[in-house]
Amino acid sequence: MADRSYRTADPYRDLDVIDARAPRANQTVVGLVALAGVITGEWWLLALVAAQLALGLTMGRRWCLACVAYFELLQPRIGEGPLEDSRPPRFANLMGVAVLTPAAIAYLAGLPLLGAVLGLLVAALALLSAATGFCTGCQIYKLGARVRGLGRGHGHIERIELSDFGDALAPNTVVQFTHPLCSDCHRLERELRDEGRTVVTVDVRSQPQLARKYGVGVVPTAVTVDGTGAVLARLA
Repeated sequence: MADRSYRTADPYRDLDVIDARAPRANQTVVGLVALAGVITGEWWLLALVAAQLALGLTMGRRWCLACVAYFELLQPRIGEGPLEDSRPPRFANLMGVAVLTPAAIAYLAGLPLLGAVLGLLVAALALLSAATGFCTGCQIYKLGARVRGLGRGHGHIERIELSDFGDALAPNTVVQFTHPLCSDCHRLERELRDEGRTVVTVDVRSQPQLARKYGVGVVPTAVTVDGTGAVLARLA
């Protein structure tokens, strides 16, 4: 029987990526506790969730109790899931802090209706993410990453500078921004190579300056270019 506790990525050191199921486990806890806080009117439950999210964001995953429970108790039994870019779920957690904190303050200030609305918003979005995998905060992050990139003129990558790739790219080459531990990146690269495409990869971990230059906020990002570096199509 295979060792199901085998990990491609160390959850406490390889912070660029995360097991895609870990955020859903965390969102389950966030959603249930936030919902309990609204139903009971106990403001401290909302504050507790906000503080826990803030600790995980600032001190690391070892301070996120739901994350530790997943990595130490659940992941060894079910195995490691697909690895994804950790930036979108981190931003989603940051949004949770930004909404739950005023929700708790609203209860303390004698505004229970406002506190309940904010608390229910977090609970609903967190439980939606836990149940379906659709993360609203992650989608907002991805949209924001493209907007920020567009502001610098690189959000949709109109042109690849050949000097970044040794001054030579064959026509219809795919330039893929990737991470060595990203499951979606490996899958996309395999699919492209199986189609007979020429793929040039840019490891954002070892070449972060290129990710910044081209406004790449999420991996995998892949574009097809011609021999001059002009982008013909965005693939991912």
